[in-house]
Amino acid sequence: MRSDAVNRLLLQIVPKLLFWLMRLWFGTCRVTAHNDENLPSGRAENENVLASFWHYSIIYILYYLRNYPATVMVSASSDGEYIARLAKEFGYNSVRGSRNHKGSEALKNMLRAVKSGDNGAVVADGSQGPARIAQPGALLVASKTGRPIVPMVWSASKYFTINSWDKTLVPKPFAHVDIYFGEPIYLPNKVSAEELEKYRCLLEDALNNLYRKAWFKYGIDAHERVVQ
Repeated sequence: MRSDAVNRLLLQIVPKLLFWLMRLWFGTCRVTAHNDENLPSGRAENENVLASFWHYSIIYILYYLRNYPATVMVSASSDGEYIARLAKEFGYNSVRGSRNHKGSEALKNMLRAVKSGDNGAVVADGSQGPARIAQPGALLVASKTGRPIVPMVWSASKYFTINSWDKTLVPKPFAHVDIYFGEPIYLPNKVSAEELEKYRCLLEDALNNLYRKAWFKYGIDAHERVVQ
C-alpha cells in the first residue's frame, strides 16, 4: 500500500505528465468534426450548453474541448481526483460527484456554474455505468437551467482500449478521429418522473444513434472490437 506522501506526490506529478503526453500524442491525430455548429463557443450570453458523452470517450474529449470553457462533473473517488487535476491542467473547472450523497452536492455546484454562464460537461452514463445507459444528471441540470444538452460521440481509425468497465478508448498516434455532435435537447423547467424518463431515453437514443453512425464509418458496430 502506498503511503500518503507517495500518493500526494503522484497527484502532483501524474496529471501534469498526462497533460503534456496527451497534447503531444493527440496532436498527431487528424480530426473531422460533424455538425459542430451544435456546440457554440459558449462565450456569448445565453449561448452556454451542456456537452454530454459516454464515459468511454472521456480522455480524448478532455483534450478536444480544451479551448472550450466548461465546468466538468467528476467522480468523488480517488481516481476522480486524478481526472479533476488533469481537467484543471486543460483549463476546466470541476465539481465532484458520485452515487452517494456527494452527488447531490456536485449537482448543486454544476447548476450554479451553468446558471452563471459556464458550459457544462457531464458523462451521460456516470462514473460507474452501466456503459452506454444514460443517467439523469445532465437532464436535471438542463431542466433547472434551461440550457440544452448537446450529445457528442467520437470514433477513431486506430485505437486501443483500457481494461475498464466501459472499455475507455484512446486513439493511436496519427489516427483519424471523427467527432459527431447531435441536435440540442431542451427540457422544460418542471418535469415529472415519467417525463424525466422519456428525456433520459431520448438522450440515450441520441448518443447511441451517433455512436452507431460513428463506428459504422470504420466497419464495426462497437468500439470493443479494436481497429488495427
